[in-house]
Amino acid sequence: MPILKVTGVEEKKVLEVSEELINELENIIECPRDYFSIEFTNSKYIMDGKIVMPPTIIEVSWFDRGQEVQDKVALAITKYFKDENKECVDVIFNNLKEERYYENGKHF
Repeated sequence: MPILKVTGVEEKKVLEVSEELINELENIIECPRDYFSIEFTNSKYIMDGKIVMPPTIIEVSWFDRGQEVQDKVALAITKYFKDENKECVDVIFNNLKEERYYENGKHF
């Protein structure tokens, strides 16, 4: 926790930035490194009967940490995944509720 789900980015790029990204997020969020997970999704997007390039979307599932921290996290993520080939990087936050998140059968 937090869980980052990365879509529309090459696997190589995710691997290249993963360590530095988590270093930065660890400082912003102030939670241990081993709480973070990154999921690389290799999905196909279809439009009008053709496979198209997927948009760059990074979904963050986490416990709400307030707008200021969320803004800093969004900027950090964008910094690592925006480049000359990507005109748009979308970062979407899914706030989880402690009473709905279970670890080993017990909620937070």
